[in-house]
Amino acid sequence: MSLTLYYHPLASFCHKVLIALYENGTPFDRRIINLGEEADRAELEAIWPLCKFPVLRDQERHRDIPETSIIIEYLDRHFPGPLAMIPADWDAALDVRLWDRFFDHYVQEPMQTIVLAHLNGLQCDQTKERTKLKTAYKMIEKRMTTRSWMCGDSFSMADCAAAPALFYAMTLLPFPEEYHHLQSYFERLVARPSVRQVLDEAKPYFQMYPFYDDIPERFL
Repeated sequence: MSLTLYYHPLASFCHKVLIALYENGTPFDRRIINLGEEADRAELEAIWPLCKFPVLRDQERHRDIPETSIIIEYLDRHFPGPLAMIPADWDAALDVRLWDRFFDHYVQEPMQTIVLAHLNGLQCDQTKERTKLKTAYKMIEKRMTTRSWMCGDSFSMADCAAAPALFYAMTLLPFPEEYHHLQSYFERLVARPSVRQVLDEAKPYFQMYPFYDDIPERFL
């Protein structure tokens, strides 16, 4: 196969790329990287010195592509499927890129900061991170009053970013009961076959997640 994905099944940013791959049935080889293993870390570091996954290797084009949004854009350009992750229309594409960044920066990042602090045994004030999540939830609730997917009627890269971000964030800060549009959007995401497949593949690893007890039983 031309493509190899270096990733870990538990990692939320890896979920984002896996969803895009599964949406279009893009064939790829898997290389699971355990950062706790010196050999695995060295292998990833040789490809991307920042030692962060996921990274996509395209053997045919002799390219290694890091960073989730860049990977999905690369797939859309060189391995297009029936569903475009970024619309052809410039304004619509800008909207997708904006909300993709929104989920990465304002849901994923505060969520990961809280998780890493717990893993490292740090007793630090998490007010800033939780406030960001609350603000993000409020913005999503407002936006989803008028649409099925984050950027309209079609599933896109923004929804690939949303699914893992919201899945892990809700284990730290449950969605407010009154946010019916946010909750409905989340249910549409987790019902999507690509997202279900990613979560099913993550099940054997969920016990490694420090907030495992807060994952709803229906996902275990």
